[in-house]
Amino acid sequence: MDLERFITALGPTEVVDQAPVEIRDLAYDTRSVAPGALFFCVRGSSTDGHDLAPAAIAAGAAALVVQRQLEVAVPQLVVPDVRKAMPEAAVLFFGDPTRELKVAGITGTNGKTTTAFLLHSILALAGRRPGLLTNIERRVGGAARDTGLNTPEAIDLQRLFREMLDAGDRSCVIEATSIAQAKGRLDRTRFAVLAFTNLTQDHLDFHASMEAYFEAKRALFAQAEQAVINVGDEYGRRLAAEFPGAVTFDATSDALDGIDLRLRGDFNRENALAAVCAARAFGIDRDAIRRGIEAVVSVPGRFEPVDDGQSFSVLVDYAHTPDSLDNVLRAARPLGDGRLIVVFGAGGDRDRAKRPLMGRIASELADRAIVTTDNPRREDPAEIASEIAAGASHAVEIELDRRRAIEAAIADARPGDVVVIAGKGADVEQEVGGRRVPFDDRVVAREALRRVAVRP
Repeated sequence: MDLERFITALGPTEVVDQAPVEIRDLAYDTRSVAPGALFFCVRGSSTDGHDLAPAAIAAGAAALVVQRQLEVAVPQLVVPDVRKAMPEAAVLFFGDPTRELKVAGITGTNGKTTTAFLLHSILALAGRRPGLLTNIERRVGGAARDTGLNTPEAIDLQRLFREMLDAGDRSCVIEATSIAQAKGRLDRTRFAVLAFTNLTQDHLDFHASMEAYFEAKRALFAQAEQAVINVGDEYGRRLAAEFPGAVTFDATSDALDGIDLRLRGDFNRENALAAVCAARAFGIDRDAIRRGIEAVVSVPGRFEPVDDGQSFSVLVDYAHTPDSLDNVLRAARPLGDGRLIVVFGAGGDRDRAKRPLMGRIASELADRAIVTTDNPRREDPAEIASEIAAGASHAVEIELDRRRAIEAAIADARPGDVVVIAGKGADVEQEVGGRRVPFDDRVVAREALRRVAVRP
């Protein structure tokens, strides 16, 4: 594609060293630059793409999109905001794939992944050939792909949409996050359906306030042909008032009558209702919806049982917000007639205000609460644990070694108890001190069960 087409689409304030150039790819990361690429010098939190321009050119970049002119020997398109230029260029280069691909977005604080898996199952059984983009699984043309950002950067996202079409997909289910919206990754993506699950405290390190967090969610609905909204949530009611054509539901809706909902937990009823209403917006018949819902026995890392024949329950869940931890613990309690034991933590370099709230919830709802390390990133794990414990209304234990914390919980469990391991779900790595190390709660729990679990 000729560079001139990008100049027309992006409307740069200045073009430096304009010349006929054939653009063969798009890139924003020097590791993915191919010969003939148009390289976007994006400013990140720790690096500035402008500083990486020489490396991109050495790797074959034929032209740059910049916010300030550089001393380099390739054409440069100077724009006010490189990040905002990325989706415009990606839609042009990849042929605006969401004109054809019917995209269903799932947005909200909690329940996105479960709802996405349920809707993907429905679409598959209805013959809609869906792709899938979640933080634990990606599928293109029915084949699994490596995961990355929950919602990919605009270039990667539009590339994936094009690859889905080329592989025979005709629809796609995607988790649409507020951070992705705020960073423009979802700009120019058309949503055939966009479903809202709920809004509870999270990401306030990024959005600064619940109102700003809500606004990021609300802005997505301007890109949707059909909105599906949970009006059992206070922010959902606000959305529904702004989008009067929305399909609405709450926990009392009867859309699941006659459907065998095998997923555990009352909170999954709302996730299933969101998927059902979104499927109906796609025009899918009730039988396909029923078969799709009933085909999903569990979702990886979401209230996922770990069973090695023991006489008590072990559940791994992604709960990492006050609301999700509350929901999971309340749902877990009735699964046994003994004690409820929870192992949990909170991520570093993220919303600190939720930590004491999670400490209070765990101490009030569980019989034994063990605070441990989640993904501390570059924070001191001991300080994170201390902030969690400060909110507890009853004493909690602190064991910073996550493996030892899980082992302690399982070693202490007796027949009829329920052990909940919360925070990481299906994650297979832990980020400590800026390094990623292998760690899967399900694997660690199963190893502990084989050593110490009490069996019938």
